Amino acid sequence: PGDTVSASVDQERRDDIIRNHTGTHLLHAALRNQLGKHVQQRGSLVAPERLRFDFAHDEKVSPNELRSIESEVNNIILANYPVWAEEKSLTEARKEGAMALFGEKYSDEVRTVSVGANSSRYSYELCGGVHVHETSEIGPFIIVSEGSVSAGVRRVEALTGRAAVQYMQQKLDTLNYVAAQLGATPGETVQRLKGLQNE
Repeated sequence: PGDTVSASVDQERRDDIIRNHTGTHLLHAALRNQLGKHVQQRGSLVAPERLRFDFAHDEKVSPNELRSIESEVNNIILANYPVWAEEKSLTEARKEGAMALFGEKYSDEVRTVSVGANSSRYSYELCGGVHVHETSEIGPFIIVSEGSVSAGVRRVEALTGRAAVQYMQQKLDTLNYVAAQLGATPGETVQRLKGLQNE
């Protein structure tokens, strides 16, 4: 008692979390656009190094669908849409189409987070968390896995920002190493590998 203390926020860690949080909202919207409006959030994790999103869906998401979802999110990021929060009544937010968490109880006054202009919102959810100011702050978005959690619930894990860049660099390092071992350029690797298999 009586000691003087100094509290501080690890800004780099916080920025990573913020990027992943807004990325989760974009992922939710892209999943609904690509797979159907039956997609509803069933859980999520927003950490500094990754994001995880569980959602209602009855079948495996194909690699082509995952690529389309990933591309859509990256296109929204590159479009640099504004992200902003507003407080309003729950009735008004629902009337405007704000997404709410399944089974969650809300007070009469809620906080909404919008991505995009009012006339063409890309994402609109009830949310009390911190977000980027513009989507370009998120940086690259990469889906790294998709799988089943339970009957009718799928899970997607993804990376944004610094973690996504690090992931891409590791993949490029691996490709460059394999190419060098095959005596090929990275662009020739698949053909060189096929040639070796045929031999």
